[in-house]
Amino acid sequence: MNITLEKFILKLARQKNLTRAILSSSKRRLAANFGISLPTNAELIQAYHKLLKKKKIVKNIQLERLLKKREIRTLSGVAPIAVLTKPYPCPGKCIYCPNEKDMPKSYLSNEPAVMRAILNKFDPYKQVQMRLRALEANGHPTDKCELIVMGGTWSCLPMVYQTNFIKRCFQAFNEFGKKTRKQENKKQETRLRNSYPFVKNSLPFVLKKNEKAKHRVVGLTLETRPDYITQEEILRMRSLGCTRIEIGVQSIYDDILKLNKRGCTRQQIIDATRLLKDAGFKITYHLMPNLPGATPARDFKMFKELFSDPAFQPDQLKIYPCVITRDAKIYSWLKSKKYKPYSEKQLTNLLINIKKNIPPYVRITRLIRDIPSESIIAGNKISNLRQIIQQKMQATAQTTQSNTKSKKCIRDPLPSVSNPRQSVSVCQCIRCREIRGSDYKMKDVKLIKREYQASQGKEIFLSYEDVKQDKVIAFLRLRLPQLLNYSITQLPTLKNAAIIREVHTYGTMIPVGQLGKVQHRGFGKKLMAEAEKIVKNFEPGRKAKKAGYKKIAVISGIGVRDYYRKLGYNLENEYMVKSF
Repeated sequence: MNITLEKFILKLARQKNLTRAILSSSKRRLAANFGISLPTNAELIQAYHKLLKKKKIVKNIQLERLLKKREIRTLSGVAPIAVLTKPYPCPGKCIYCPNEKDMPKSYLSNEPAVMRAILNKFDPYKQVQMRLRALEANGHPTDKCELIVMGGTWSCLPMVYQTNFIKRCFQAFNEFGKKTRKQENKKQETRLRNSYPFVKNSLPFVLKKNEKAKHRVVGLTLETRPDYITQEEILRMRSLGCTRIEIGVQSIYDDILKLNKRGCTRQQIIDATRLLKDAGFKITYHLMPNLPGATPARDFKMFKELFSDPAFQPDQLKIYPCVITRDAKIYSWLKSKKYKPYSEKQLTNLLINIKKNIPPYVRITRLIRDIPSESIIAGNKISNLRQIIQQKMQATAQTTQSNTKSKKCIRDPLPSVSNPRQSVSVCQCIRCREIRGSDYKMKDVKLIKREYQASQGKEIFLSYEDVKQDKVIAFLRLRLPQLLNYSITQLPTLKNAAIIREVHTYGTMIPVGQLGKVQHRGFGKKLMAEAEKIVKNFEPGRKAKKAGYKKIAVISGIGVRDYYRKLGYNLENEYMVKSF
């Protein structure tokens, strides 16, 4: 069977203009000719890699792409690895949260990520390794990973559990593909201990080791509540290597927060956002339209306010329209008719209007929660709602373009930040404009600079974009704190520092050391150079202090530290820093 598949791969590799249709018909002929079951892409990928190892075939990007299952998994430039913490009591009393027994609060046992966690008895090491195996088996490179820790309010978990959980996750990345720990490179460990005298297998030791591991963590995301964000908590999260925080905002209106027993206030959301940004974190808001007390009009107003009021301005959004599950407190409100969810038409129109008003420096990561329809009593049950909305918006855009063509009027693909929705009929969020696997011409690639006020500071969003296709190739988030002498008490490194909060290059994920269409083409280095130029040439206003910023601090994922070292940055209290 293996020999047959290898011969089949060799034949495919010689095929010119190979398409998915040709691949499918070839697989059917192979199965019929040899009387075998239809080979899966995972089996073909395995055979392809064996041939590469034997040097019987040269690397074939086109074939790899066709064999890759769910290509979108790594089209954003990194491999996402989601893991779940074990069940712990939650401090919240939110009426909309599922409350299934023996599950982390708000999670259901039939959600895909939760099922993986249950299968591995919530062991972080096993969860990470299972996900890495699945991605590799389906043709995805896994040398640049984003670790996403789910499970509700991370900040309320015991500190010992937090430390051990993150340590085990990183050990799983460091040891993936090795049969036993004894087979690790002892010389490398000796050098590591001599350079950084950490206790072997302590958290600092394991994090440091990941800097040069084959499977590196380029970003770590943790979930928590706004009312748990303090200076001490920020220091703790940085010691774990965290770079992005997802906070359960749900609504920014106090009356709705109180009615739904959220347990936090609008002011706490504002304060948490400022503290996190001034520490360099990327921020994702979880928002929940259709909560009790809300209306479609008020929900739409909330989303507009998020980007018109400088007190908010999140970098990413996860939009989870409220759905009712049987074990949530809100279920009794539904039965007594105290609560009624939006109709499908109301929700669809609301989400379309929201997407039309998203600024081009924001990414909508999720549009619905991945809850199986059989668990939903009321609310949205359409699993591909994002796709349906996208199709409706594209149809509207085509109609608009057709109507304006005769008037020789072309929509500006890059609306100004001051008026971000100049008659735009398509979503301008980053996710909808990622370059992914598309081709582009360098003559169409321009450096775009957008500025906006946020949380008592200035945010500068630099991006390289294909202006002809309206696609984002790479971007950088630079923060200029308003108070030049500002620093979190426990993070003196940030005193008088401009902060780079994120650098990201899109396109199909390419392993380190290889060139891709977009990745490893120098876009990140160019953005860093431009950011440094802005900071060096910064001129304070009359009311500001005479001195400008004295350094740049980058909140770097553990696995990206070497990248910044090559650009002249040095590790200083969990940040990569360059002084002027």
